[in-house]
Amino acid sequence: MEIKGRIHSIETFGSVDGPGVRFIIFLNGCNLRCKFCHNVDTWKIDESNMQTADELLEYALRYKTYWKNEGGITVSGGEPLLQMDFLLDLFKKAKKLNINTCIDTAGEPFTYEQPFFSKFEELMRYTDLLLVDIKHIDEKEHIKLTGKTNKNIFQMYEYLNKINKPIWVRHVLIPGITDNDEYLYKTRDFLNQFDNIKRREILPYHSLGEYKWDKLKIPYQLKGVLSPSKERIQNAFDILNNLK
Repeated sequence: MEIKGRIHSIETFGSVDGPGVRFIIFLNGCNLRCKFCHNVDTWKIDESNMQTADELLEYALRYKTYWKNEGGITVSGGEPLLQMDFLLDLFKKAKKLNINTCIDTAGEPFTYEQPFFSKFEELMRYTDLLLVDIKHIDEKEHIKLTGKTNKNIFQMYEYLNKINKPIWVRHVLIPGITDNDEYLYKTRDFLNQFDNIKRREILPYHSLGEYKWDKLKIPYQLKGVLSPSKERIQNAFDILNNLK
């Protein structure tokens, strides 16, 4: 049976979602309801352009000359881990073509329960790098911000460290929510447990995706919240990277 992914969109020259130039595949479907989400149009998993791994790889390979040594394919979303069978098929075939593979995930679907975990274990054999979010270090605040707990997400961090899988950590800095020194130091202390973190990034909150909420007639949760100042962005970066 042919496996198809529910594809939202494709970016052929991504430069911020992994090393080098990336061919980025955005998948539909996400269980989180982040108040700051700028891809709210990816939440539903059933409104999709169905494509096979072979179709996507044929398209991606047109751009391989631009990838050079570092670039490759990044699968983002939405939440890629909701489409495990498709991801496995795509990455197995990508590695046969010597393509660098990366997953941009919030980790929300992670569980040690079957059948997810055995598929995740296998997927990691074909995955070069993960870009992993920390939405909020505090569980109660995480639930308020996203609608879900962060306990299983932190279990994923522990597992990825155990198998020494390289990750880049991303943290969205939101004034009044995550832009708080106490939370930032707690986030740093959490990250300092792990040896597999290769980069720690601060993503400044912005409201550029608000129009998508309006278009879908979903009330935007952070109306009036401004982007953080350069000073606060630098402060958060310095704390997370053990510079202060």
